[in-house]
Amino acid sequence: MAGNLKSQLFSGVFYTALAKYSGVVISLVVAGVLARLLSPDDFGIVAIATVIIAFFNLFTDMGVSPAIVQHKTLTREELSDIFSFTVWTGIGISALFFAASWLIAGYYNSDILRTLCQLLSVNLFFASATIVPGALFYRNKEFKFIAVRSFVIQISAGAAAVTAALCGAGLYALIINPIVSGILIFAISYQRYPQRLRLTLGLTVLRKIFSYSAYQFLFNVINYFSRNLDKLLIGKYMGMSDLGYYEKSYRLMMLPLQNITQVITPVMHPIFSDFQDDKRKLATSYERILRFLAFIGLPLSVLLFFTAEEVTLIIFGDQWLPSVPVFRILSLSVGIQIILSSSGSIFQAAGDTKSLFVCGLFSSALNVAGMLLGIFYFGTLTAVASCIAVTFTVNFAQCYWQMYRVTFRRSVLPFVRQLLSPLAVSLLMAVILLPIQYATEGINIFLTIIVKSIVSFTIFGGYIQVTREYDLLGKYEAWREKENK
Repeated sequence: MAGNLKSQLFSGVFYTALAKYSGVVISLVVAGVLARLLSPDDFGIVAIATVIIAFFNLFTDMGVSPAIVQHKTLTREELSDIFSFTVWTGIGISALFFAASWLIAGYYNSDILRTLCQLLSVNLFFASATIVPGALFYRNKEFKFIAVRSFVIQISAGAAAVTAALCGAGLYALIINPIVSGILIFAISYQRYPQRLRLTLGLTVLRKIFSYSAYQFLFNVINYFSRNLDKLLIGKYMGMSDLGYYEKSYRLMMLPLQNITQVITPVMHPIFSDFQDDKRKLATSYERILRFLAFIGLPLSVLLFFTAEEVTLIIFGDQWLPSVPVFRILSLSVGIQIILSSSGSIFQAAGDTKSLFVCGLFSSALNVAGMLLGIFYFGTLTAVASCIAVTFTVNFAQCYWQMYRVTFRRSVLPFVRQLLSPLAVSLLMAVILLPIQYATEGINIFLTIIVKSIVSFTIFGGYIQVTREYDLLGKYEAWREKENK
């Protein structure tokens, strides 16, 4: 069983990583080109449209997708009923968002925002119609196909966005990517798993999965506000330019987060759901993943903190220099967010979506309080970023207390032990990088980022070798012997 789990997890992570990391270059190129062609105001306006449509998108899924993965016995007829429900609700939600575009534009006093919202409304339909066939990929563990699909879509949508920007499309180029991606994901997914559309809402089968999907949906709603209220309020009360700088910093912070966690976490729920009746096995299996994520995330936070200026200027250009302090503060939360992002899959796999909801509710209340404090009391972007970094840390502690004490019903000490060694190497990196930071001020940014990266990787590699966390030299010698045979 353990060998099979390891094989499934490795296969899933490998193919997901293959697609994700091949797409990193594409996403960075697209982001770099658009950042140089468009203004912070443009990014701020599109950020508002993106955040608001994300709220409407919550109601297209309503926790159905993870419920399909969890319930392995759903019949073709039941899946057709769920598909019909998602299509009809998708049409309704798309129409509602289209109609709401006038109110949204009036609130932010931006006519162009109305047009953007109306164009993006088509995405809500395709996102809704993709739920059932998309979930079946994960339930059936078709990670290789998912990887290929993701890679093709990234290239196609990214090329379309850059072409549009170079042709003078302006801020409309920023919505080309999500629209093209949504259409292509639906087309490919439906071709693989075609579903029958019926004149029904499929309420009978929805009741079957309601107890699971309801808490998942509630978590998604409160998590939305936890993640996006800052952007909505900054755009309204601090201006679109400030929102543009903040959004770009937030995106930079999320880039490594997404490119690491989205390789692992999509694989975790389908595989670990097999242990939903054995919480001890689920916990011990997860702890290996948790330690791995901590060794990646915590040192990465340190490196990003000390290379914030170089990363921002290299990717986006000089006009985005005001976003550097914000990015530097947000980068401190990257490590704990990388670990925390995997928790949802474990709550889902354990069938404990109620605890997932409780964690989301706590996180949302805390984050909203932090955002309001940063925006209305301090009134600066760095204050907002600082408040968010603190709330993420507190949420991290609460979430894992909930997981271990309520879901797993065991001590939190095994969790704490997994973090000690990653924390040690991260602190060691910070101590050594601090004087280097001051010594390299005013030097070419390409040179400084190379120096800081080499030092960081040397410290990290030396630490895991000395502590025997991973025998790098042993693996290298084994490889050499194999090559010499």
